[in-house]
Amino acid sequence: MNPIQYILQHFPFMVLDGAMATELERRGADLNNSLWSAQLLLENPEWIADVHREYFEVGADCAITASYQATIEGFVQKGLTEQEAIHLIQQSVQLAVEARDQFWAHYVQKYRTEQPIEGSADTLQPTDEYDRPKPLVAASVGPYGAFLADGSEYRGDYDLNEQQLIDFHRPRIQLLIEAGADILACETIPCLVEARAIVKVLEEFPGSYAWISFSAKDGQHISSGEPIADCAKWLHAHEQVAAIGVNCTALEYIPSLIEQIATSTDKPIVVYPNSGEQYDPVTKTWHGASCEQNYGQQAQQWYAKGARLIGGCCRTTPNDIAQIKESMLY
Repeated sequence: MNPIQYILQHFPFMVLDGAMATELERRGADLNNSLWSAQLLLENPEWIADVHREYFEVGADCAITASYQATIEGFVQKGLTEQEAIHLIQQSVQLAVEARDQFWAHYVQKYRTEQPIEGSADTLQPTDEYDRPKPLVAASVGPYGAFLADGSEYRGDYDLNEQQLIDFHRPRIQLLIEAGADILACETIPCLVEARAIVKVLEEFPGSYAWISFSAKDGQHISSGEPIADCAKWLHAHEQVAAIGVNCTALEYIPSLIEQIATSTDKPIVVYPNSGEQYDPVTKTWHGASCEQNYGQQAQQWYAKGARLIGGCCRTTPNDIAQIKESMLY
């Protein structure tokens, strides 16, 4: 069953996690390389698991894996063998699953102590009797531009056709599905041709689901300049697309983008924008300041507009996710 649909049948919204890279850098990681946070799959995977656990503890209902820039080609370019690359890509899912299962077992034990119920952590369904869903593990599928690491995920000006993009995405998507991800987070997609390619790969794996989340240049258009309403209209017809939305996008564009998506689909809308700082893809540095408004207050506005999966992308923190959780509950 579509895991997002299942949760939203029992709860009014889902809280996603926040930035992985920001928290890894806070722990001392140097991510200024083409693998970005995927570098830690090789160097210090326990830090990745720690970040997942921290987000679960503050209320995240979904962990997004550290596989955004993890590709076989990217790892091989760094000197790894293909088999080592495969192992690391699948490890990104396993780390999140293990962190989720540990968190959930502890949560169930604590909840049962405070409010005794029948059943166990293994037998109870994710929503049975609890005040939150069992968190999902969403395997991150970054765009082709993330592999290039040249900022083209914010432009979509690839010199590839749809079939070439299908061939690029297929191996990693297959590995992530086989590793046990609950859903795919196909994120920061800059152009419709790449979204179409991903959906066609997804259709090779019946029973698998993904959300498709675009990067956007303003309140109406994704990074390539295509209207997001047109993108949502195309995606609406595909049953394995569980949600449609935007991420890695400026905060001020989010309300309008939600409205535009809602004109073309009744699928759940997912939004997880950046903190408010501006990214320079050439220097790979951030400038400006985070938004002064409480992130949770903005989440309430996005929910009122129609968003049902809400989290944070670059430069957001566990504190921001905690604010979303708190504001949406009260």
